[in-house]
Amino acid sequence: MTAEQIASVQAYLIKRLGTKNISLRPRKVADSVEVYLNDEILGLLYIDDEDKDDISYDLNISILQQDLDET
Repeated sequence: MTAEQIASVQAYLIKRLGTKNISLRPRKVADSVEVYLNDEILGLLYIDDEDKDDISYDLNISILQQDLDET
């Protein structure tokens, strides 16, 4: 993902989720970024750009059972 794409998706998530505590951080692989809420990793966001005219993004969030048990 380009820096411009990362900034655009981050701005969208901040607006859509209603929090400024969302940040996207690049990974070593170019097809995804890490999504953080505050300083805790929330998930991974992948870009699907096989069809250059139809780019989409896929946000994957993993929830551990132990995290549910703690709430």
